[in-house]
Amino acid sequence: MSHVEALTKYVGHFVDQLYQSGVIDIVISPGSRSTPLSLSFAAYERFNVWVDIDERSAGFFALGMAKETNKAVVLVCSSGTAAANYFPAIIEAAQSRVPLIVLTADRPHELRDVGAAQAIDQLKMYGNYPKWFHEMALPDASPQMLQYARNNADRAVQTAASQIKGPVHLNFPFREPLIPDFELSDVWFSNEQHDTVRHFQPEQTNLSDQHLDQIKQRLQSKKRGLIICGPHDHKLLANAVLDLAEAWGLPVLGDPLSFTRMYTNRAVLIESYDSILKNKKVRGLMKPDFIIRFGAMPVAKPVLQLLQEQDIDQLIVDDLVTYRNPTQKRADYLYGQPEHVAKQLATLSLHFDQHWLTTWQHLNQYAKSILQEAADDLTEGLAVRGIQSVIPNESILFVGNSMPIRDVDSFWFDNEKQVPVYANRGANGIDGVVSTAMGMAASGKRVTLLVGDISFLHSMNGLLLTKQYDLSVTVVLINNKGGGIFSFLPQAQQNIPHYELLFGTPQQLDMKKVAHLYDLPYENVTEYQPYLQALHNSYHADGVSLIEVQTDRQENVNWHQAKWQQIEQYTLSILKDNTDVYL
Repeated sequence: MSHVEALTKYVGHFVDQLYQSGVIDIVISPGSRSTPLSLSFAAYERFNVWVDIDERSAGFFALGMAKETNKAVVLVCSSGTAAANYFPAIIEAAQSRVPLIVLTADRPHELRDVGAAQAIDQLKMYGNYPKWFHEMALPDASPQMLQYARNNADRAVQTAASQIKGPVHLNFPFREPLIPDFELSDVWFSNEQHDTVRHFQPEQTNLSDQHLDQIKQRLQSKKRGLIICGPHDHKLLANAVLDLAEAWGLPVLGDPLSFTRMYTNRAVLIESYDSILKNKKVRGLMKPDFIIRFGAMPVAKPVLQLLQEQDIDQLIVDDLVTYRNPTQKRADYLYGQPEHVAKQLATLSLHFDQHWLTTWQHLNQYAKSILQEAADDLTEGLAVRGIQSVIPNESILFVGNSMPIRDVDSFWFDNEKQVPVYANRGANGIDGVVSTAMGMAASGKRVTLLVGDISFLHSMNGLLLTKQYDLSVTVVLINNKGGGIFSFLPQAQQNIPHYELLFGTPQQLDMKKVAHLYDLPYENVTEYQPYLQALHNSYHADGVSLIEVQTDRQENVNWHQAKWQQIEQYTLSILKDNTDVYL
């Protein structure tokens, strides 16, 4: 059998099995050594094939797709530093539990470590971040090796997409010639059964009656509990958690990335806990007897501080054995499908102090009234409120890290729209924010990207995708000419030397010229009503547009702090009148 025939059938069977196992989206960064994979994916004609010339951008573009679809997306690149540029997206996928299948082409073994061009050590090059790494054998079309190719294709999909989701990495060594021959017979499969691998799995996990009884015995003597719902990827979990809270009469601290703040209208939902708990004295007065946490730790730092400062009985719910407990405080763990666990817990007959719930509700309503106050000037917080007021139903909000996600946490409230909020909170980096948003828009849905100027510039190359594909994205660019989040941190408050150089990082790039470079409609707004009109214009047009909101860093800090102080003073006055309950 010739080399070309072995190459064609080996890769063809691998590609077919990926499709049979559920993969539909392939993101390719062009290169020579990856020719067998790239041509095979294109020739198969059942995949959505996307091309991004920048591997770092491609990695986050695929990440965005996988976030939105909750299905594994394949990445393909050539050998050498091309593969290295996937690393930031792989880290984010691992930390935020997003299924990616990374296929890196490589030189054959005899060309490694001998000074051959574009040859680097690609074996386990992503360290421990992938759930599974495997170096594929050299192409071979024997029946045994074709089944080997299928088995590993299926294993890659099942490993990436199973609980806990994450990236996998397969490294393909290829010898030249690299061009497959698709005129051959049996390129994709060998018989009518397609030689495919299939899986049959139970859809539900259940806690035993013994475990449920132990939990009931543990909690029934307690009075004040909190349910925390942090970032997660379970679309049905939010309602299950809110149902649990209603059954038990407990407040839910719902992170903006938890899907609890959309179309819920639940009185148990507390959105403004970040503003309420900023003061250490308040956290001491509002100490719960126990906490049940679903998902990762919330964005809001005061929740972490609440757990760090006090010994609170914690029960952490997760899919499998993990230790998502950055407080390093004692906790117990409950494993299973989180939505199923929540539903089972709701069957327990447990009731708690109703005054505790009504106090949280009262404080939440007051905080929201302060945070929702109207103003003529356009602040960074009001930029969030503006988006929520006019964003189309059943679209997507994707949020950059640093200040944008914190402002969404503070100013994005429960509402009647089905608008899920996403962010790259696995590693909390500013890498690839633009590309991730473009990946989420690849589904055909309208995406609003809220991003700061430094994050935008860091991943601006993702805008190249707007020249290739019909994507509907409204980019709201908060431009405070630098790293605005540092203005809230001790680096700014202590007037340390070289603050502007090292942390403020001022930049003077004309964003209108950036928009012109990519042929994007552009508007620059400084007042609230014109801002709403700019959003309206964007949402009623196709394609990608850029809305720049220019703000002043110090004015933004003062505006936020004034609201937090008002909420803090009111909260302390309310709790002072209830010292017999909370002390």
